[in-house]
Amino acid sequence: MSESTGTATPDRPADLPAQSPPVDPAVTASLKEKPRAGGLSFWQGDGGEGAKRNLGLIGVLVVLVVIGAATRWDLYSNPDWVWGNTLTILKLASVVGVVTVGMTFVIIGGGIDLSVGAIVALAGVWATTLATQSYGAGGMIFTAIVVGTAVGVVNGVLISYGRLVAFIATLAMMVAARGLAAQISGKQTQVSNNSFINGIASTDVLGIPLLVYILAAVVAAGWVLLNRTTFGRRTVAVGGNPEAARLAGINVRRHTLLLYALSGLCCGIAAIMLTAQANSAQAAMANLYELDAIAAAIIGGTLLSGGRGTIVGSLLGVLIFSTITNLFAINGLSTEAQNMVKGGIIVGAVLIQQVQFRSVTQFFGRQKATTSG
Repeated sequence: MSESTGTATPDRPADLPAQSPPVDPAVTASLKEKPRAGGLSFWQGDGGEGAKRNLGLIGVLVVLVVIGAATRWDLYSNPDWVWGNTLTILKLASVVGVVTVGMTFVIIGGGIDLSVGAIVALAGVWATTLATQSYGAGGMIFTAIVVGTAVGVVNGVLISYGRLVAFIATLAMMVAARGLAAQISGKQTQVSNNSFINGIASTDVLGIPLLVYILAAVVAAGWVLLNRTTFGRRTVAVGGNPEAARLAGINVRRHTLLLYALSGLCCGIAAIMLTAQANSAQAAMANLYELDAIAAAIIGGTLLSGGRGTIVGSLLGVLIFSTITNLFAINGLSTEAQNMVKGGIIVGAVLIQQVQFRSVTQFFGRQKATTSG
């Protein structure tokens, strides 16, 4: 006769085993995932493929540089031009990079946001109205961030509590936000008269543009949030299996709302950066930024179905697309050809993800069959 390990109480007989409380999968993941020793922990901390994928993306960047040097050696042979061109690529990547950080969180959480470009436009237009500019640089920055975050919250509410499909909700918001931006601006370009805002794009610190520092700060904050906080681990859990996350005690609806609010926040920051670059804002600004952000995240290894992604990989994806744009520009190739190349890269990246997913699924299926046999 077996002995019971339980303790008798008035409410529970002694022969019943003690029951443990529900376990948060985010906490479980944090206990299972031990940081790896050495410098590669930075590359592998996002819980994805790790160093191999990110080093592969760096290899792609090197190949693009080699192609540039082979096609325009007259330019690449000048070290001063190379340094200046590198800074140009980083400035080109800065605004889209900030938007991509927010997009990466949304996609890892199992969603999609097609309205990021429109949110940037709306935040920029609202921040450059004469009424807003009368409050100075602080008022303009505050307005852009609040507007971006508020629109992101609306997206989150529609998706989480309105039960709308993310694709439909954000597509509707894309149209509505562009329309509201056009209504506010009267379909005119609004000039920024604030010297501080305009100076953000032209200010260099230690020879590096301030826009690059802003991008670096947002990327660093995003990396810490995704890899070193419960919020990041819950994002992966919600994107990987929302039903299991809900049963484990995670408020999936609230977390999804916060993800879209975070995306809107990034759009607000990007709106100020883009306004500073152009010294103006209009309803048509940030056109197709949603395409660039999604493409960069996918290239960086973020799984479209959710549950996996890296901030470092997304940044490298942005740099790859910015380098391609720069490569096309210095060789005098058309924007149309550039868009066709981007589309092909996106399709190729998704196909590679599907092949990898099938391979992993088949591998675990064989392992399970072997174990049960």
